[in-house]
Amino acid sequence: MNRNGTLISLKDITKVYSSGKVHVTALAGVSLDIKRGELVAVIGPSGSGKSTLMNIMGCLDMPTAGSYHLDSESVAEFGIHQLASVRNQKIGFIFQNFNLLNYATAYENVEMPLIFAGKPASYRKEKIMDCLSKVGLADRADHKPTELSGGEMQRVAIARSLANDPDIVLADEPTGNLDSKSGGEIISLFEQLNSEGRSVVTITHDMSIARRWNRIVKIKDGLIESDMVLGG
Repeated sequence: MNRNGTLISLKDITKVYSSGKVHVTALAGVSLDIKRGELVAVIGPSGSGKSTLMNIMGCLDMPTAGSYHLDSESVAEFGIHQLASVRNQKIGFIFQNFNLLNYATAYENVEMPLIFAGKPASYRKEKIMDCLSKVGLADRADHKPTELSGGEMQRVAIARSLANDPDIVLADEPTGNLDSKSGGEIISLFEQLNSEGRSVVTITHDMSIARRWNRIVKIKDGLIESDMVLGG
């Protein structure tokens, strides 16, 4: 494990989607490194390739060409089960639409990745409540998503993403469905996670959010147009 250096290393990543005779290039040779402890905002217009980039970083999709090393290991060499394990234990995912199970309580939603990881019940209970406490929802553990506000649902999603202590959190438009107050609270939570040493990569259209991170990567037409490290 590379504890102090590069966590994600993408080299000449290309992604082409094909349907019959139609070929669409979503990424056209992207090289990008994400170091441990970085706060990175990925911005760009719709169709620029930023969601495809996020899916590849999260091992939800595989590149057509190029290499991806996660924690110094080549992702191309991972089998199906190893990919599933990596997604569950090394990477925390947060989505615009929350992706919570509506029939399950906040507690049960946070519990899911721990069950997949084979953690015992005694460990799960303590960890779930710790994660919910971290996002200020310990008192809402028995509430289902339909009983929570949008901001609370996203905080449950963040708690779930932290269940297995991932090295990196990937967030795709995490404030897109929230009002400005709730969105600001979510961004503050990300900054708190980063202060604890986690890398956080966020796709966002909101430049007021992007400017709070230490690095802004701009994607256009499947290529990195700019990569700027900010002060702070």
